[in-house]
Parts: sequence; structure tokens; C-alpha cells
Amino acid sequence: MSTNGLCQVITDEKTVKEDNYLYDEYNTTFPSTRYQGSKSKIVDWIWDNIKSLSFNTALDAFGGTGSVSYLLKSKSKSVTYNDILKFNHIIGKALIENSNVTLTNEDIEFILYKDSYIQYPTIIQDNFQDIFYLDEENIWLDTVITNINNIKDEYKQALAWFALFQSCIIKRPYNLFHRANLYVRTSDVERSFGNKTTWDKSFEEHFIHFVREANNAIFDSENVCTSINYDALDIEDINYDLVYIDTPYINNSGVGVDYFNFYHFLEGMVDYSNWENRISQKCKHHPLTNNQKNTWIDKKEIFNSFDSLIKKYRDSIIVISYRNDGIPSETQLLEIIKNYKRKVYEIKSKEYKYVLSNKTSKEILFIAE
Repeated sequence: MSTNGLCQVITDEKTVKEDNYLYDEYNTTFPSTRYQGSKSKIVDWIWDNIKSLSFNTALDAFGGTGSVSYLLKSKSKSVTYNDILKFNHIIGKALIENSNVTLTNEDIEFILYKDSYIQYPTIIQDNFQDIFYLDEENIWLDTVITNINNIKDEYKQALAWFALFQSCIIKRPYNLFHRANLYVRTSDVERSFGNKTTWDKSFEEHFIHFVREANNAIFDSENVCTSINYDALDIEDINYDLVYIDTPYINNSGVGVDYFNFYHFLEGMVDYSNWENRISQKCKHHPLTNNQKNTWIDKKEIFNSFDSLIKKYRDSIIVISYRNDGIPSETQLLEIIKNYKRKVYEIKSKEYKYVLSNKTSKEILFIAE
């Protein structure tokens, strides 16, 4: 351990676990995910480094998959999950806010089959032919989305959305929607990557599998947990004992991870009735138009955004997950934190490879009290 001003730099020699979704305290399992930047494989390492902190309420300001919120919920903390993307907010509602609702076989049957009393739009069939999925899969998606929108219970609906999101992701090359590349699935070529068996498995099989995973993840921590849908800088409540921050990553070339573009298809699904009005026809993959500037992936704005967020929560314990090769640099981010926090610990893991990334980097936790 070495000391650098008011910051203690600690190298954690523990190997970051490759896979760990089990939460023993409540005997539940966090669902599997292929989401870009997920922290699901390193939640134990995160917890090992924050468990000695004194806190009961926590804000997960960039919730993503919900793996860290789920961890904190399993440790009997009162958690507020937040994400600016609506589909992620729904995941938070399904897995974090929800404490006892699951989907029954009758619910699944209603979701999967056409009802003669329901009128089914053809939005995906009309706008996404030969882009992401096969024609028959597009028909299935229009049907299931319409049925989900007819579910009255908000938590049952959220669980169904979760299972559908995961089903859509797992059937995509690269697990993303940033390119119109259905041909990667359908071309008759020798393959050196990808899982064609998974891609070609039916939506229905995947959906039922993910419903089971979601159902198995539900538990009551006996603490109030909520899911909200804001830009992290616009959250009104600042009264949290601990704030966990895991912003989108900007690499050292200045390119940020644009989750809105990567998952625009899922974001469109949850705004189904208005989806067609938001589709940009300029690009082959038909992304959503987005009039809101995202300062978290702008290398010129990210410094001010970090400064504003840390200032906003300067009275809370702040925990920041970060990588050692991004913008701002470790040193630059540390200087921002030290403007508002007296005591800062910087904890470094061994090298870690992120989901969907070919690069290895060191995971860092900044803990500021």
C-alpha cells in the first residue's frame, strides 16, 4: 500500500472471479446477461471492497443490467436503481423494485399466443425486414410486444419485458443493434466466431428460459427498493448514504460507448406505439432519433459531468467503478474527486476482460468518504 496525498492506492491481488451470479443470503441467482459493460462478474470484488462502509441507502446512478443494485439489495440495503434508458429502467423495476411477483404458466401462455380479441400491429415487420431478425421472428415480436402491453400488473409486465430483452440480445451477432447485419446469421459460410445454434434457437425457447431465470431472481429483502428513469445529473433526491457510479466508458482515443445506439431496438420496443415516429431512415439499422445530448460519452463534456455529479453527492459516500485506460485518466478523475471529498481510496484489481470486449484492462474502484 502506498500513499499519494489524501488518496491511498491499493492493489487488490485477488483474482476477479470469472463468473458469479449466486447471492447466498437469499438463495437467489442473478440472471445471465450479455450486456455491454456488465459488472455481473465482479460484484463479489466490489462488495469485498465496500462491505465495511457504513450505509443503509444506496443509489446506483447508472444501473445498466442491475447487477450491482441486485448485489446491494441482497445485502439488505435500500436501493434506488437509476438508468436514463427506459428499457433498463424496466429491468430495474423487474429485478430490483419487484419483491414478490413472478410470471405464471398462464401468464406465459397469454404472452406467447395470439388472442382473437386483440388487434396486432406490424411495426417491426414493416420497418425492420432483413435488418435484425427473420420475417417469422419479426411477426413473433410484434405479437409478443402487443401481448406484453396488455398485461395489467406492472411487475409481471416488467418481467416479461426483461425476458424479451434478453431473448433479443442473445439472438444478435455481437449482442448489439448497431449494424444491420442479419446476414452474419444467415450466410452459409465457415464461422470462426459467434454461436449460430443460439442465434437459430427460437425466440419462444429463449423467452421461456429467461422467464425462469427472472422468476428465480425475485426475492423480498424487506427493504424498500425502487427503479427510476433519469439522467444521473437530474435525479432530485440527494439523500443517499452511498452513491455508486459506473458511467459509460470513453476510451483513450475519445470514443464513448453509446448505449442508446447499441440498444435502440429495445428502447423502441418499450415505446412501441410511437416507435415509427422516432425511427431514423438515414441509417440502415434504423436507429431511434435522439435529440438529447449525452455528455457522458463526450470527451469534451465528461470532465464537467463528473465534477457536477460528485459535487451533487459530496455529502454521500461515493464509489466509482472505473477502468485504467479511459477518459478522464485515473489521475484526472482523482483530482476531480479530491475537490469535494477529504478521504479517497483507489483500489486496483488484476487485469479483467469485459463482456464483449477483446481488450483487458484493470478495474478500479474509487471510494470517497
